[in-house]
Amino acid sequence: MDALIMASQIILALAILVTLHELGHFVAARMFGIKVEKFYLFFDAWGFKLFSFKRGDTEYGIGWLPLGGYVKIAGMVDESMDTEQLKKAAEPWEFRSKPAWQRLIVMIGGVTVNFVLGFLIFILATWYYGESKLPLSEVKYGIHAQEVGRNIGLKDGDVILGVNGVPAKYIDEIKKPSVFLNSGNYYDVMRDGQSIKLTLPDNIIDQISDKKNSLFDLRMPCIVDSVAPGFEAEKAGLKKNDQVIGLNDTAVAWYHEYKERIVNYAGKKTNLSVLRGADTLSIAVTVSKDGTLGFFQQVYYFNNLENIDYSFAAAIPAGSSKASEALSDNITGLKKLVSGKIDPRKSVQGPIGIATMFGSTWVWERFWALTGLLSLILAFMNLLPIPALDGGHVVFLLVEMLIRRPLSEKFMQVMQVIGMVLLLGLMVFAFGNDIYKIFAK
Repeated sequence: MDALIMASQIILALAILVTLHELGHFVAARMFGIKVEKFYLFFDAWGFKLFSFKRGDTEYGIGWLPLGGYVKIAGMVDESMDTEQLKKAAEPWEFRSKPAWQRLIVMIGGVTVNFVLGFLIFILATWYYGESKLPLSEVKYGIHAQEVGRNIGLKDGDVILGVNGVPAKYIDEIKKPSVFLNSGNYYDVMRDGQSIKLTLPDNIIDQISDKKNSLFDLRMPCIVDSVAPGFEAEKAGLKKNDQVIGLNDTAVAWYHEYKERIVNYAGKKTNLSVLRGADTLSIAVTVSKDGTLGFFQQVYYFNNLENIDYSFAAAIPAGSSKASEALSDNITGLKKLVSGKIDPRKSVQGPIGIATMFGSTWVWERFWALTGLLSLILAFMNLLPIPALDGGHVVFLLVEMLIRRPLSEKFMQVMQVIGMVLLLGLMVFAFGNDIYKIFAK
């Protein structure tokens, strides 16, 4: 069921984004009187399709392969590689018969829609959902440094005040992607009453890109929020607001210490030292075979989130700023990937990896946040000057406008094949990388 929910979310997101992207091409083509022969969501590879119907000159349908979609524009060298049509004399309603500036508008129609859609989703989501942020002033116990954090010099109890000398108001300001993508960043840290600067290494994004890795968690005392019925914690008599302060005569000050030590007693009996009100109790428990007792931790920070509501007018600049930052982070990441500063095995994700980002529970706020981000990424990636992508066609059209004559159809066909081979190779790598990560875990 978890896999089905994840698959359903990514298919719905792609259906929205691909349909509107291709609609951008379709509307622009029709605006200039260009015939559109096909409009397909997903690919009808080898002629197989789920269903189709024809209205006017256009066949509309849904293919069986959910990896994109396409519009087949008459008289255009595209992924269909329909060379027979190009052997005939150009008709006035064909793409190749139109002025270069009109063809340019047709080619950027899809990415324009995706850019606008991405910003619109961010704006509407900000307006509808608002934001919940944790002020750094509420991080009273400092951090618990994870392995990657310890490797770069963070220590338990550190209080991170800001980045590059700029004080942060909220916790997300010190964890946003740009902090890890841009070179030369440093944390301003308060440690034992002294202020220090902790420089983040250039490859920090590689170190934390694996979901098992993180720089730090927020340190919290081990306080019971609720007890699961029928589990060992309930049988032992643990109650809400009990604070675990010891495990088998070893002091436990923080929840992460409890988690690290309780697994050592899996399937065994042990004693908990528990603070209940003003009393300290010793409670005998039997730890389950998976190293748990069956209680939920009281997350102090959930009760201290600052909820921010936006009017529609205020959501426009706030949402646009988030969209711009997300787009900028992805452009920066691509630059580092191309320059070899980021390991593609850790950063490149295919459909399987993206599906896991949506999660196994359907949360509409997360769904729209990821869909908006994917729309911006789709727009940017399609603008890259790679043959077979919109950006490749744009480059060829700009060259044509510069030299004042069309490039040969033979050249365009060869470049289309090269581009398709490159994209196929990238797709195979992304799929393979997703599968490798699943087995590596």
